[in-house]
Amino acid sequence: MTLPISSLPGVKRQILLDNIRNIGIMAHIDAGKTTVTERILFYTGRVHKIGEVHEGTATMDWMVQEQERGITITSAATTCRWQDCYINIIDTPGHVDFTMEVERSLRVLDGAIAVFCAVGGVEPQSETVWRQADKYDIPRLTYINKMDRIGASFFRACEMLRTHLNANPVAIQLPLGAEDKFDGVIDLVQQKAFIYRDELGTEQEEIAIPTNMKELVAEYREKLLEVCAETDEKIMEKYLAGEEPSVEEIKRAIRKATLEVKITPVLCGAAFKNKGIQPLLTAICDYLPAPTDVNGVQGTNPNTGSIEVRAPKDEEPFCALVFKIMTDPYVGRLTFLRVYSGKISTGATAHNPTKHKRERIGRILRMHANRREEVNTMYTGDIVAVVGIKESFTGDTLCDENHPLVLEAIEFPAPVISVAIEPKTKADQDKMGTALLKLTMEDPTFKVYTDVETGQTIISGMGELHLEIIVDRLLREFKVEANVGKPNVAYKETIKEKVKSEGKYIRHTGGHGQYGHVYLEIEPAVSHGNGYEFKDKTTGGVVPKEYLPAVEAGVREAMETGGLAGYPMTDLKVTLVDGAYHEVDSSEVAFKIAASQGFKNGARKASPVLLEPVMKIEVVVPEEYVGDVLGDLQQRRARIEGLSFQGKIQIVRGYVPLAEMFGYATDLRSATKGRGTYTMQFSYYAEVSSNEAEKIINRRGMKWSYGR
Repeated sequence: MTLPISSLPGVKRQILLDNIRNIGIMAHIDAGKTTVTERILFYTGRVHKIGEVHEGTATMDWMVQEQERGITITSAATTCRWQDCYINIIDTPGHVDFTMEVERSLRVLDGAIAVFCAVGGVEPQSETVWRQADKYDIPRLTYINKMDRIGASFFRACEMLRTHLNANPVAIQLPLGAEDKFDGVIDLVQQKAFIYRDELGTEQEEIAIPTNMKELVAEYREKLLEVCAETDEKIMEKYLAGEEPSVEEIKRAIRKATLEVKITPVLCGAAFKNKGIQPLLTAICDYLPAPTDVNGVQGTNPNTGSIEVRAPKDEEPFCALVFKIMTDPYVGRLTFLRVYSGKISTGATAHNPTKHKRERIGRILRMHANRREEVNTMYTGDIVAVVGIKESFTGDTLCDENHPLVLEAIEFPAPVISVAIEPKTKADQDKMGTALLKLTMEDPTFKVYTDVETGQTIISGMGELHLEIIVDRLLREFKVEANVGKPNVAYKETIKEKVKSEGKYIRHTGGHGQYGHVYLEIEPAVSHGNGYEFKDKTTGGVVPKEYLPAVEAGVREAMETGGLAGYPMTDLKVTLVDGAYHEVDSSEVAFKIAASQGFKNGARKASPVLLEPVMKIEVVVPEEYVGDVLGDLQQRRARIEGLSFQGKIQIVRGYVPLAEMFGYATDLRSATKGRGTYTMQFSYYAEVSSNEAEKIINRRGMKWSYGR
């Protein structure tokens, strides 16, 4: 008999739940996320030497590829302490190819720090991660970093938060100076100014607020109090009476408005110069939520189908979400969990309600990047890694077997780019399959399949860098050498007209035969991006209910290979409207084949078209090169949305088909003498023009019948 996990003896919490902060650090690439995290680890005593991204010594960028490229690729977790708070931090990637890492991290976090560059402000990937945080209603602090850089502007960055992100930024600090004269910060809550006296930023000195800033401080202090008054009745009464609220009252109001996601408190600093990190740590403790501040997690009881809520308490039945899988060279597979309720100790058994499997909890580890500390028990609010879990993957729930609950899974985008890969030697071939399987377990946006026509192994991902890192990991971690083909775009197919189609499969082979007969309506989906919808509108049992799953399976199978160029079909609605069966000869196989044939016949007549992934692009170039860059983008079928200026720099924004962007980084460097940069991210699928479609279809060796 399995003991209820929550009643296991001898389990006592050492860290008060109210003192835990589960936070993520998110931003655009190069805004300084990892540098901020390194300073947090230093000032909290977690590390005794500051690691630097540009030197490849950042604690949180532990992968070889991260150290070489100076970017974060995988989300790394660590725990540190400030004042009475225990802070679980996940440092997430900023590059668009690794947005999935941000998505799954935000799913399990309670709060976040959004880091913005004081020069660049809100950039494309900033918008993406901000929307991801909006999706999960995550309270945020904003940290305007790089105040020491030439062109830094705290106020411009705040305004961009308002205009670009539709946020409500509320400054709780103002910078003391900017660029090379940035010396410290003014705390608007306490009305105090602090400057930093030493290079390590450990010696803060309180000074009088400079005379030339008193008017600005009064203006922004007034704005802060207005926001607090809207949130707190006591402050409103004092505000109307002309009385000054206490520091604690102001903090309480800021915290309330932050937790309700009504405001985003804004702080500033220069992480690389070790300025402004300690106040950020204090703000994390003061304003971001503990697990007890977050509503209980909702899930579905698999036995009853009803929605249940688990409160964030150790006394509740155990419930946790798997949000990441990682392969460790020393301990093997690590499964990362966020515990939403209850507790569980080493040696106990948890239940996976979707796979109906029991998982034994081997070792429980608190992670510090790729280093670890072993603990005996995980509690509500903990983020830990577990050794010994074998059947559960990203998005799965683990719970108390006597109190089953299935939490909402994590959704991931489909890959947009593919390449063929083949091992260099027979020895590589033997290892490659195992290595690719492990990598797909770690990364839900990385897919592997075999092309049925060529027999080639195809790997798919979110961008060129994503696949480049995968191939690099094959070599470094798994010692597999591989040849890689040219990138291919993940095209899709759809239809533009509604048609009716018949599918019939009859076989008489003596004795038991085969019989399946269906009539389908195939039409474009009302909304795009949701795959397809299947409905049954038959009456009178013309197709028995036991054969309906086979009909749907036949349609799904046929959709995998479209009739135009063999790409998967999407954005369809398929309705089974009629059919017939034979009491003896009908079978699941017969109805599956009939449905597949019926769908293929209908899709050919429904004006099929090709769809291609379109990327949102932002190109930053000196103004003297903007004409050449615009001309080049237009040749790549780009749709330019607008131009904006930042001094002598121009920013070009628009949309461009992914197929036109391979090798663009090299071309842009050449055209701008290395001074141009760009970012792009997937935006939507769009119909391919008939001329372009003809080229694609001919390359695939298919018959030309576009749009008719």
